This record gives sequence, structure tokens and C-alpha cells, in this order.
Amino acid sequence: MAEIKVYGAPWCPDCKRAKKFLGEQRAAYDWTDIDQDPEGMRFVEQLQNGGRTIPTIVFADGSHLLDPSNAELARKLGLQLKAQRPFYDLVIVGGGPAGLTAAIYAAREGIDCLVIEKSALGGNAGVTERIDNYPGFPEGIGGGELADRFIAQARRYNVELLSAVGVESVAADGEDLKIMSDQGHEYGAHSVLIATGSAYRRLGVPGEDGLIGAGVHFCATCDGPFYKGADELMVIGGGNSGLEEGLFLTQFAKKIRVLERGPELKASRLLQDKVRNHPQFDVHTSTQVTELKAKNGKLGEVLAKDRATGESKTFHPAGAFVFIGLDPNTKFLRGSVSLDNAGFIVTDEVFQTSLPGVFAAGDVRLGSTKQLAAAVGEGVAALLHIRQHLQKHSHIGKREGAMAA
Repeated sequence: MAEIKVYGAPWCPDCKRAKKFLGEQRAAYDWTDIDQDPEGMRFVEQLQNGGRTIPTIVFADGSHLLDPSNAELARKLGLQLKAQRPFYDLVIVGGGPAGLTAAIYAAREGIDCLVIEKSALGGNAGVTERIDNYPGFPEGIGGGELADRFIAQARRYNVELLSAVGVESVAADGEDLKIMSDQGHEYGAHSVLIATGSAYRRLGVPGEDGLIGAGVHFCATCDGPFYKGADELMVIGGGNSGLEEGLFLTQFAKKIRVLERGPELKASRLLQDKVRNHPQFDVHTSTQVTELKAKNGKLGEVLAKDRATGESKTFHPAGAFVFIGLDPNTKFLRGSVSLDNAGFIVTDEVFQTSLPGVFAAGDVRLGSTKQLAAAVGEGVAALLHIRQHLQKHSHIGKREGAMAA
């Protein structure tokens, strides 16, 4: 049983937000829909002396929070929201594989470093069910476990890590840089590495926004277990991520229906063969979702059309999991550094952006391969160029000389 219990309802937007936050932090919780669970409703009313404020979140120590903000949840989980000092050699924005690897190398090089991560340390790797193509793990490794290893290694070198803290801006400040957090704290740095990665792309169809967390999901690992025993789940997207997550979902539902808008699946041949030969899969290509409809506050219908024939189709999955690509997390950088039309960061051959002293690595960078191992490699490469930048401007040499003296 999870140590955190969340009481709420699928129509409640703050319940969805709280669940999303806990999921991002990989904090296990049990969910009770008080609309469907009379005992859960009685518990909430008893706890609040007749009140029904949701989400009601109960913790292992017996304490509870009513409709907490993300900041309140972060403090309750013991997350550090403010850095120890106002100035660093290097601030890394993004705590995924690229950012954490750069931080580990920075610490070993004697570079004073702060990592700021908007959601949970570990990035998208941390919410991937299983990673089978990362060197050194011939049997594969769970994404959460691998992320925890990255984090533990960074902490071993005393890297300062902030999670659940967003960055609102990065700007020049004389010869240095200033970084403003969404907690209202300003930090200075000699250099900045942007490693914010990418976010899951949405369908952009009617009904989607109101059903996110109530039948529409972007993480099978986070939300798949809620559908144990379901007759049917849907995966939208026929790439590697979609089919991998679909295979994970087979342990919860009797049937997995895959919808791909293109004429063919885009996943690797190995994954395609595995899915095509799996008795629980039903694959539809050239099929585009046009609308999501709710029923009793949850996903009721998925409307789609056959792009080849124009035929309309209606499906009734218990839940739909969307895997149709990624968008770079760069909104806070617009007007500060050069971005391409899709929002990816433009860098030169040494990973530096158009703003001197600001570098980029990993999935957020234009030209990156969007692969875990590549992100780790880019984190290393970018850090080595950052070290050269700091040495060129005498930020490291002066301190090392003083230490030697």
C-alpha cells in the first residue's frame, strides 16, 4: 500500500494537478474516487467535520492537506525549493540525464554547480517503464531505477539539486548571467546549461483538455495500474514509445488498441513484430483521432476517422494513452536565445547558444538524437566546453590559484 492517499474526483482539476505532481515526483499514492466510493466520501467528511474539499491528501504520519498547491506538496515531500547561495559557477536548468551527467562531471572538475528541475529529477527517463538499450545493463533496467542512480551519483559529489522549481528567465547580467525561478528567487552564474528536455505532445482535439487525468494520459507507468482488469485500453501513436508503453499496458487490460495516423507503424521492426504477433493487440493505421467525449466525468468515447476511406469510427476504451511525439521545453527562453521554428535551441559546434555563456544539451537542442545515451554524451561534451569557457574567462583559474596559494 502506498503511504500517500489521495481522495478526489475525476472532474476536479486540482485533483488532476495534484496527481500529476505526485506522479512526476515518483511518489506512490493510492487514489480514491469519492464519487464512486461512499466510504471514501464519509472519510473526507469526517476528516473535515462535514466538509468536502478535494483533493484531500493524507500522509503516512497521519497529517493531511486540503487542495494544496504544488509548492505545499513539495514542502511536505521534503523537496528543497531554494538554493543555498545566490551565485554559482554553473547553473544547470533541467535535471534529466543530460543535466545530471553534466552536474556529475562539473563536480569532479571542481565547478560549483546548481541543478534546477521544474518537475522531478530524472526527466522522462524516470517515468519510462523499462530501458533496454542503455549500455551496461544487458538485462535492461527500470527507468525509475536508472534515474535514481543518476541522482544518487550527483548527490555523492554534493551537487545541489532543486526539484519542483521552474525557471522563468535566463538573461545577461554584465559579464555573468541571472536566472529567475518561479519561487521568486534570483540566482547569478558565470555560465548556464539548458537541459530541459521535451514534453509529451498533445492531440489538440476537442475534449482533450478536460479529460487529461480522467481517461487521457501521457504516462503508462504512472497511470496504467489504475486500469487493472479493464476490457480495453487505447494507445495513440505507433512509434517506439507507443508500442513499448502498449506492451506494458497488457498486464492491466484484456485488449490494447493502437491508433496510428500514418499508413504504417513507425516503431522499430522488432517492436512491430512483437505487437503484430501479440494476441492482445488490435492495430489501426491511417486512423486519426478527431474528438474525445466524456461520460460521467471520464473518457467515454474516442471518435476517429479512417484517413484513407474517410469512414468515421467510434471506440470505447477505459483509458487512452497518447504518445505522438515531444515538444521542447523552451517557452521561458523565447527572446533570450535563438530557437528554430519548433522551439528547439540552436547551438554552435561547442553547444553554446546565441547568448554567450549559455549552453544547451540533450533533447532540447536542435540536432540532438532524442536518445538517452546520446543525452548523457551531450551532457559530458557540453560540460567540457563550459569548463573551457570558464577557464577562458579566468573564473576557474583564479579560484584554483588562490586555493593552491
